[in-house]
Amino acid sequence: MENGVPAGNYYNKYETRNPIERHLVASFLSTILELADRTGAAEVHEVGCGEGHLTRIFARKGLRIRGSDVSEQVILRAGSISEASGLAIAFKHADIYSLREDEDAAPLILCIEVLEHLERPGEALQVLARLARPHLLISVPREPLWRMLNLCRGKYVKALGNTPGHLQHWSRKSLVRLLDEQFEVLTVAAPVPWVMALCRTRQHG
Repeated sequence: MENGVPAGNYYNKYETRNPIERHLVASFLSTILELADRTGAAEVHEVGCGEGHLTRIFARKGLRIRGSDVSEQVILRAGSISEASGLAIAFKHADIYSLREDEDAAPLILCIEVLEHLERPGEALQVLARLARPHLLISVPREPLWRMLNLCRGKYVKALGNTPGHLQHWSRKSLVRLLDEQFEVLTVAAPVPWVMALCRTRQHG
């Protein structure tokens, strides 16, 4: 917790020992990498990078990648883990709404499992549209499937399966509708229980 808000991953899906969850996460990661490869981008900025797990995966693939996150303590942890792993990754403590084109733009912007935590997702997408030169790859939990699966495993029952810190909820159709305000949606994928989209910002063709 940081300033009363969950920081980083509330549940560490990347290190789960549950075989079913490991399979789902593997599919999630492989879909992200496949869609990112389609862009041909060699430089990436992960906005809302958390502890840097995905950032390190991209770094090991040889891409120039940097990360930013609203949580100072999580960014410090991301830097520490990456340094111990022998990876030179630049991490920045920054609120998504404060990111600037001249410092933070990249050929590919990643925004993975971030939008559901934000009070002003529409405003955040406006920022991402200015940063993407020209691609954005974004993912969110797919609702109502996400909450249904949480209930099936007996999690967050009092909150009807809603993960702590999730303020927004989208289905596949509603996410595409939201993204269409700022982006051309190129591809939509739905590895259970997420939905992700590869987009191109209209202002950069």
